[in-house]
Amino acid sequence: MTNSHCNDRLAWQREGLPFNAFGAALRRRFGGRVQRVSIDAGFTCPNVDGAVARGGCNFCDNRSFSPSRRVRLKRVSEQLEGGITSVRRRYKQVAGFLAYFQPATNTYAPVDQLEEVFRMALRWHPDIVGLAIGTRPDCVPESVIELTRQLAQDHYVSLEFGMQTMHQPGLDWMNRAHTHDHLINSIDRSRGQGFECCVHIILGIPGETHEMMMQTADEVARLGFDAIKLHNLYAVQGTPLGEEVASGKIQMMQQDTYVNTVVDFLERIPPTTIVERISGDAPPKYLIAPQWCLEKSTLKLQIEAEFARRGTRQGSLYRPPALLPENRPRPADNTPASIRSQIDVRGRLPVLKMEGAPGQT
Repeated sequence: MTNSHCNDRLAWQREGLPFNAFGAALRRRFGGRVQRVSIDAGFTCPNVDGAVARGGCNFCDNRSFSPSRRVRLKRVSEQLEGGITSVRRRYKQVAGFLAYFQPATNTYAPVDQLEEVFRMALRWHPDIVGLAIGTRPDCVPESVIELTRQLAQDHYVSLEFGMQTMHQPGLDWMNRAHTHDHLINSIDRSRGQGFECCVHIILGIPGETHEMMMQTADEVARLGFDAIKLHNLYAVQGTPLGEEVASGKIQMMQQDTYVNTVVDFLERIPPTTIVERISGDAPPKYLIAPQWCLEKSTLKLQIEAEFARRGTRQGSLYRPPALLPENRPRPADNTPASIRSQIDVRGRLPVLKMEGAPGQT
């Protein structure tokens, strides 16, 4: 990381902010508001189709996580067109858009088709400034890293890794069907390739103590991600987790506990790490619990107030590891063969009609 890049990532401190917020970071980079447009390219997941498991994650109902899955699946070009139009109605001034491939595992397809859909999204509208690509740690073979590196030569690109926790019991409970070793392997191969590496973490996994969540925070810091998204565990209808919460078998984290846990977590990660999200929610029609996650503005104010009460900020407790992330050796690819066979082949997923003429929906 160059000094100038590091200084840019510390601008939030000079501005008196409690943490390195994503929106402000994008405004500094692009000169104005940048909004994500959620895209559903029709992909599945290897823990859904049987490559590594079936059933999917126990918390996952993609309709609740992404607006694009609440209606009939449209062509990617239609989703971009509609999303950009909707954002422009909401905000008077928008400097650019990120095409956010959000639901499911968005690197789990033949790599030539991945390139086709990602490049189509980048060229679809002149105000699309980059991509965000959500994926799993076990779905990042060398071919995906090379494609992402090429895309990032001319655009902002963020590859988002669903780590969730470093603890195997939590991963098993969620039916993730990957190990933490897959996460370590994928970030150690992706770091320093020219694209942003973002990690997703879920706080409040049943059975995880505060100490265990702080161990995950220290692991995120040790591995050197560029950005992080923090989510509270929440339950939606139509999922195994939703059934357990509705029956009273599992309790969701309380709001005040979550606020303190977020602050504790952010104090332990590097001050250069961009914080892309500090909570998650779902549409009220799908959400079972916790209801407090719907009040995102209130939650943000409470987190900021807790930082102020403590007199701390992001990175206050961070201590660099003995082996800095940039000095970690690059390992051999450990992508499971059953997953690599779905990516490193020529072919197409017959799940979508990607493109129409610009302006035609």
